[in-house]
Amino acid sequence: MSSNAADSLELFDNPNPDRDYTIHIRIPEFTCLCPKTGQPDFATLYLDYVPDKRCIELKSLKIYIGSYRDQGAFHEAVTNRILDDLAGACQPRYMRLTAEFNVRGGLYTSVVAEHRAPGWQAPAPVRPAAPR
Repeated sequence: MSSNAADSLELFDNPNPDRDYTIHIRIPEFTCLCPKTGQPDFATLYLDYVPDKRCIELKSLKIYIGSYRDQGAFHEAVTNRILDDLAGACQPRYMRLTAEFNVRGGLYTSVVAEHRAPGWQAPAPVRPAAPR
């Protein structure tokens, strides 16, 4: 995959840069090609990220993801490449990409890759109030 597709990712200013919050995006129509057989591999991608200064614009994300349709790549490689491109573009505090590939030869594959900005730690979870 050329870097041109990653260069087409559009960003916008985070409307709440002082707050940690998670953006969750489900991408149900990811397709790439198996580098061994040339057959299509289908997956649902789950992108979760805590933005810092910039957020990813969704239409450009859709176009970027679509650029993999004719690319041959192993599941592990394509998941990590997408994470590197997205994290490189928006420089989030945290990003996780989960790729759940459809069954192939009786096997399901899920690949999870993560990025953390140096020094960033997830805030402690808020405990619900005790019932009265």
